[in-house]
Amino acid sequence: MAETSSASDREIVLTRVFDAPRELVFKAWTEPARLMRWWGPKGFTTPFCTIDLRPGGLMHFCMRSPEGQDIWCRGVFLEVVVPELIVVTDSFSDEHGNVVPPTQYGLSPDWPTEALLTVTFAEHEGGKTLLTLRHTVGIVPAAEREGTQQGWIESLDRLADYVANA
Repeated sequence: MAETSSASDREIVLTRVFDAPRELVFKAWTEPARLMRWWGPKGFTTPFCTIDLRPGGLMHFCMRSPEGQDIWCRGVFLEVVVPELIVVTDSFSDEHGNVVPPTQYGLSPDWPTEALLTVTFAEHEGGKTLLTLRHTVGIVPAAEREGTQQGWIESLDRLADYVANA
């Protein structure tokens, strides 16, 4: 499981090789029952998820922190190429899917109301998958960007565990 990561002022980029076929890794991102088994940082659960996987379709989910705080999010798919690419907006929401300001969940007023998430899935030698995640958030406080990057790393750790045992 090779991994590289970088963060600029505007985006987080993570690249990782998963010991699983591309189709399985893609399904883990796009099928609610699968996504709910790994999504979120270490200690988080995902008790709710809907995915309408098509351009214009909505992804709506809830992450629950170890302390029991529900963090609702939503995104609108801009581009989907099965099993190669997902481009989706990324916003905080309420339980009904209405976009809410990031400050509702404790982020600074500098955090954007909408960010962009681009995930590519490439076949890799030996039946593995090279995943590249690009989370474009704009210029935000370094601590928040670093926390988000750490959250993605922990989520990808959980994804690796899930696809290894699926």
